[in-house]
Amino acid sequence: MELKQVIIAYKARDAQSKRWAEICAKQLENRQCHVLMGPSGPKDNPYPVFLASSTQPIDLALVLGGDGTALTGARHLAPAGIPILAVNVGGHLGFLTESVEEFQDTEGVWDRLFEDRYAIQRRMMLQAAVFEGHGSNLEPVTERYLALNEMCVKPASADRMITSILEMEIDGEVVDQYVGDGLIISTPTGSTGYTVSANGPIMHDGMEAITITPICAMSLSSRPLILPPGSVVSIWPLGDYELSTKLWTDGVLGTSIWPGHRVDVRIADCRAKFIILRDNYSYYQTLREKLLWAGTRVHYSNNQRN
Repeated sequence: MELKQVIIAYKARDAQSKRWAEICAKQLENRQCHVLMGPSGPKDNPYPVFLASSTQPIDLALVLGGDGTALTGARHLAPAGIPILAVNVGGHLGFLTESVEEFQDTEGVWDRLFEDRYAIQRRMMLQAAVFEGHGSNLEPVTERYLALNEMCVKPASADRMITSILEMEIDGEVVDQYVGDGLIISTPTGSTGYTVSANGPIMHDGMEAITITPICAMSLSSRPLILPPGSVVSIWPLGDYELSTKLWTDGVLGTSIWPGHRVDVRIADCRAKFIILRDNYSYYQTLREKLLWAGTRVHYSNNQRN
């Protein structure tokens, strides 16, 4: 990998990640690399400026923070095909990030990247847009939104918890109506996020599939669905007298969905590219460590493995 121009985005208002960013920027500049650096957070979005001001291809995005910082980077960088090295500095769970222990020898990391001693994991994403009227209307009334974890359709209100009524179509066929707190449309990557908290299935992040999970549905027969990757999920808000239904992308507010509008969700035409440094990377080890799987209370030895 050539490192002629690199983005460094660090978690906003986090002193540790900013310090790491400054160290990395100085090291890369000493290697004749042009660095674009800035904070990333709820009120800080450096990516549009980085992408617009770049005079040459961006070879790498170093994202220092937690999963939220990595998700923001993926939404903005995936369309440009920029690989992301996400490191858990100042984050919490760290499903999407390399551990900071793997990143202690930063000069060694740059050497590995120069020598192509790393792997790239491509993760599917979702895209959504809001349309007016029937499914035959293919002209969106909003911009296209991207998500690496999930799209969520649910209401928002400052003063009360609102029950939503949502009708769902899959490939033009009405499947069900859901009364509850909303619907989550998730990628395999997002199946270990909001989806698993709503009792949705865990899917291997190497798969291409879409999961639909109701949030606290009032009908016990409302169950999660796993769909093939070519499916188009359309959601209509019904009975939304307070105009409260919103589209959320990776937990960030996207746009309002008005009565008579529908939101279509499908697999995006771009993939997020994450750099893997660990030689012994294991998806199942990640599940055990991050979800704190303990197994049985009494540990039984398995002599069959000897």
